[in-house]
Amino acid sequence: MNDAAHDLHAPHFIGIGGAGMSGLAKILAVRGAKVSGSDSKESETVLALRALGAEVSVGHAAENLPAGTSSVVVSSAIRADNPELAAAHERNIPVVHRSDALAALMGGRRALAVAGTHGKTTTTSMLAVSLRELGLDPSYAIGGDLDTPGSNAHHGTGEIFVAEADESDRSFHKYAPEVAIILNVELDHHANYASMDEIYESFETFVGRITPGGTLVVSADHEGARELTSRVRGRSALNIVTVGSAEDADLRVLSVTPRGMTSEVVVLADGAELAFTVSVPGRHYAHNAAAALAAGIALGVPAAELATAIGSYTGVRRRLQLKGEAGGVQVIDSYAHHPTEMAADLEAIREAAEGRVLVVFQPHLFSRTQQLAEEMGQALALADGSVVLDIYPAREDPIPGVTSELIIDAARRAGAEVRAEHSFAAAPALLTSLARPGDLLLTMGAGDVTNLGPEILGALASVAAKA
Repeated sequence: MNDAAHDLHAPHFIGIGGAGMSGLAKILAVRGAKVSGSDSKESETVLALRALGAEVSVGHAAENLPAGTSSVVVSSAIRADNPELAAAHERNIPVVHRSDALAALMGGRRALAVAGTHGKTTTTSMLAVSLRELGLDPSYAIGGDLDTPGSNAHHGTGEIFVAEADESDRSFHKYAPEVAIILNVELDHHANYASMDEIYESFETFVGRITPGGTLVVSADHEGARELTSRVRGRSALNIVTVGSAEDADLRVLSVTPRGMTSEVVVLADGAELAFTVSVPGRHYAHNAAAALAAGIALGVPAAELATAIGSYTGVRRRLQLKGEAGGVQVIDSYAHHPTEMAADLEAIREAAEGRVLVVFQPHLFSRTQQLAEEMGQALALADGSVVLDIYPAREDPIPGVTSELIIDAARRAGAEVRAEHSFAAAPALLTSLARPGDLLLTMGAGDVTNLGPEILGALASVAAKA
């Protein structure tokens, strides 16, 4: 098989286990490509890809590239000295960025791309689930699993392709969607963007990629999104639909009523009120659902049917995902790592909680911490108690003087009850000592803090058994 200008009949993915890369590998494998790849460790995602016939090596080495490799697919996280990337250059094998591969996969489909500083994975998932529920069998590529490993992507028989569009490295400039959603516009990804002007310019370029006659669905509430809308309004052959609680919103959110871990939402669309359930708590998730509704309507999906189908969405892994309960304490996993996300998730959980809200937070990236430590600390003040772990570096090298202590100091200035824990292994015991029946405990961050959930539950259960 061959997709667009890139030869993807036998692709090799460096870092195939990553959220974005694994989805593309899955779609290509289902389409009949001879997929290979490598990752730093074994994982459930790697096992799921092997079950589809992919050849996956653990560890990075030049010999991992099979004979006959047609292209090597990389993300921005792959460093120039990676031995497989070096081998590709030596063998004159074309190197394809992940975004170019995704753009090729979307070719010939009605593409719907979801962008924004945060909320992309949830909104993309809502669309994928609801369109699937309506029997439209969309293809999709999401930055997180819906439920089981490998559920972050699907090759559908329908004409719609829903994709999460990443602004972090400007790779969303590669897509040409019929419908684009922009949920919010904030300064993030400080290694790639030096100012809000650069952020606005990048999002303007993305809007310019919408196909003629296509639709931009954009927040009517978010300050950065409203500024972007003012910059792009009036462009020829572009339909703009604003969504939110603001009185001037085209699709207006009239009410969001908490119902425990769900919300009842009422919107006004084309003069008619629609009521539906969102099966995750929090006003921000309700607004994500409203944006998904507006985008589906732009593609011609009947509004009432889509609103009902959105109710079938029950969440995505790591987005306020209930991991379990032990000793009367519920443990919930949150992917939030930007201050706005952190505050939104803590406010949502606060609405659902009967007892205290505790959080163990793992900062993500030195550059983000350097720029946003004050705001992260302020967000943690919304919890009744918090534990802050060391920074998860991901792709970055340390920055002198940048540690989690910057966040802890800011949290204390904001009145938070917070303490540091530098030993990842010691965190479950500490959190178990802090928690009491009726509490909600969040594991929060984009790194491996998610792995603490089962360990905390085990420790809680052990303490309860001895009581």
